[in-house]
Amino acid sequence: MTQTVSAPLCQAPDSEIRSPQIRFPAGAVDCHAHICGPANQFPYSQARIYTPPDATLNNYQDLLEMLGIDRAVLVQPSVYGTDNRAMLAALKVHPKKFRGVAVISNDVHEISDEELERLHTSGVRGIRCNIVDVADQSAGLPIQNLKMLAERIKPFGWHLELLMHVNEYPNLATVFENFPVDLVLGHFGYSHTKHGFKNEGFLGLLDLLKSNRAWVKMTGPYRICDGDLPYVDMRPFNDAVIEANPHRLVWGTDWPHVMVKRKMPHDADLCDLLGSWVQDENLRKSILVDNPCILYDFAALTP
Repeated sequence: MTQTVSAPLCQAPDSEIRSPQIRFPAGAVDCHAHICGPANQFPYSQARIYTPPDATLNNYQDLLEMLGIDRAVLVQPSVYGTDNRAMLAALKVHPKKFRGVAVISNDVHEISDEELERLHTSGVRGIRCNIVDVADQSAGLPIQNLKMLAERIKPFGWHLELLMHVNEYPNLATVFENFPVDLVLGHFGYSHTKHGFKNEGFLGLLDLLKSNRAWVKMTGPYRICDGDLPYVDMRPFNDAVIEANPHRLVWGTDWPHVMVKRKMPHDADLCDLLGSWVQDENLRKSILVDNPCILYDFAALTP
């Protein structure tokens, strides 16, 4: 079946074969990557807003080998909506090395406990909610729907991953004060550097970190600043989350870097950027190995 292109094609990731200068510790986890395609096998949603070039499991396996990363968390991309088949197929190939974060219907009654159990058995350990494009921003967070979803996934020990601009929610820490499950906030909270790292929403994120109510993904710095590598405007955000709670941080490539409209970063450079921002080896091991093992239920490595 040929995929009909009904949304703009975005640029492909940098294909240069080049390893990072830094060597990641054994058991390191890329905690944010997407499998896209092949489109003739896993067609994209007609409601998508972009069309990625095929970024297949084979492509991603080659990337992990090049970067020296052992394990991964695959996050359902928006181009597939609630059709998790491409991600689940990849999890089936690597049940011990891969975990998944799925997307399900906003109506939590549309999915059965049996289906949630099947997702868990397949390696899913969280649900992703994209609330960046909420139609009525004045209504605030859809907190009641999020709580209902959290109650459904709580028995499985899952977390709720939110793609949101935290700067738009100055009451973030109060809203999630007694949330039923752990929160994971992508892309440093997705607050553009132009808002500063002392805006109330980002400070709320730091409060959630300090009280062990949330995790933060140190991903996608190029999405929330205006410069190119080494993304100097992002450094204060990096330092702030580390100071708040280094045991609630995870890192990821964000491969294949969909919808990047500027210079495409090379993944080896993103690895080296982490090395320059987090120079303490023990801290890097926490972010790359120990913390992901807790959040995503990976088995500890045996000697």
